[in-house]
Amino acid sequence: MGPLADQHSASQQLIMMKYISCLIPAICIGFQCLQAVEPLNERQRFQKFARQLENVKLTGHFTIIGKDQPPRKESYEILNVQKLGEGDLWLFTTLIRKGGESVTLPIPLPVKWVGNKPVIHMDNLTIPTMGTFSAFVIFDDDRYAGTWAHGKTTGHLYGTIAKRKEPPPGK
Repeated sequence: MGPLADQHSASQQLIMMKYISCLIPAICIGFQCLQAVEPLNERQRFQKFARQLENVKLTGHFTIIGKDQPPRKESYEILNVQKLGEGDLWLFTTLIRKGGESVTLPIPLPVKWVGNKPVIHMDNLTIPTMGTFSAFVIFDDDRYAGTWAHGKTTGHLYGTIAKRKEPPPGK
């Protein structure tokens, strides 16, 4: 190989060195961003979840798989959640509004954890007079998202979590 090949090789090396010198800091910054958040202990996770869903309204949308229609609006009001015993059950105290009436309805739901994130893990749960449901819903700070099924009808749901404007009933 002649001097031209050596020059070409040297210029390629220079370009590669510049590329690597830019890439190394980017990789280091990326790894710092990817470092795991310090895991909370069980008591901290439970307290954070209870605060997260204290007197809130979940506002969002749901879809129905197989239906050619836009997502539909939905909302849920949760007055509080509290851990029940040693297992995975949590009591969700909800506010149901229908026909101008409001009813407080306590619903026990299983909650599992993915790291520090709580996930409703309801697998073929029969609710008397309402039917059989499945739902897997993750709560992530001020957002929620998941999948649902009611019998053979299935879909997705997602939205935001915000504090209710009014105090819980009885306060």
